[in-house]
Amino acid sequence: MSTPLRILVTGAGRGIGRSISQKLLEQGHRVALCARTQSDLELLTANYPDSSLAITADVLAPGISESVIANVTGQWGGVDVIILNAGDAVSVPLEKTNDETWDHMLDLNLTAPFKFMRAAIPAMRAQGSGNIIVVASKAGLIGEPNVAAYTAAKHGVVGLVRAAATELGKYGITVNAVCPDFVDTPMIARSLELAAERTGKNVEEMRSALESKLPGQRLLTPDEVADAVILFVGNKETNGVTQLLEGGH
Repeated sequence: MSTPLRILVTGAGRGIGRSISQKLLEQGHRVALCARTQSDLELLTANYPDSSLAITADVLAPGISESVIANVTGQWGGVDVIILNAGDAVSVPLEKTNDETWDHMLDLNLTAPFKFMRAAIPAMRAQGSGNIIVVASKAGLIGEPNVAAYTAAKHGVVGLVRAAATELGKYGITVNAVCPDFVDTPMIARSLELAAERTGKNVEEMRSALESKLPGQRLLTPDEVADAVILFVGNKETNGVTQLLEGGH
């Protein structure tokens, strides 16, 4: 492998973020893992004490984006890649989506990535290179029922990626998004539980109904999404790409 890259992953403790972080550490990169639960991070960093940095933080906390980026650049002298993966979804009909849910979905899935992106630009511009990768969603490209706030936020973050790519390319900074279909993570498990409560069906029925509508009739795995994300790491040629990821047979 060439020189290890200095990489920040948000939402690194579980699901897709955990898979991304594990694969990058195995490849020999230096990885700063940011998540709310310290114990989740410690499970990852224990085997890579010299190449990992655990940052326990809530991406919604005031000033946290600047603080986390400063921590990474202070430890490693810069940051080459940021992978903005932290996010969540709430399944609720549009007419029952209250202001709190709407605001939270936009804050977590759109505003937080914007703030981390903004905080990383000065360091990347100074070094003349950088990759910014956002884990968005297929919901950022099409409409989905019962997730209006999440869908709006993901559409917004895809637009942010496209705008940032056109603005930052002249500094050697690429900005890309991966938009996976439904992924087998704790987030989808919670959504299925809520859907089961709403419809009176059990979770397995809801899961089977969802899978029957998907390519390959299955959920994507976190590892599959991680592999798609990592294709952009260190890639200076692609910029502004919004990659739709669907499962096959």
